[in-house]
Amino acid sequence: MNKVDTLIAETIEAEERAFLEELANEPGYFHQAFGMFRGSTGWVSWVMMIAQTLMFLAGVWMAVNFFAAGNSVDQLRWGLPAATILIIGGMLKMSLMPVMQANRVLRELRRLELAIAASKG
Repeated sequence: MNKVDTLIAETIEAEERAFLEELANEPGYFHQAFGMFRGSTGWVSWVMMIAQTLMFLAGVWMAVNFFAAGNSVDQLRWGLPAATILIIGGMLKMSLMPVMQANRVLRELRRLELAIAASKG
């Protein structure tokens, strides 16, 4: 029984070391950005990104029509919605940045929890 306990302790220590090494390396920007699309709330990020992409495409289409319009009434008819939709699309994209920051904070909290647990044990 003692040998089994030793093997379990070694396995747990190896897993903890691997996890600590993973936490020690700060992931890159793209790894963090694509990490928002995983997990239990990843679907929200997907919906927001799809909505932002559709708004961007609609805004570009309206902007093209704005520049092709001949008189000022048609320019207003295409330009104001284009500007509004592009601004809203940009706001949706920027609303994903706090999610990345929250993920970084949670990562640091996990690192602190493991450090406290390692110092007690």
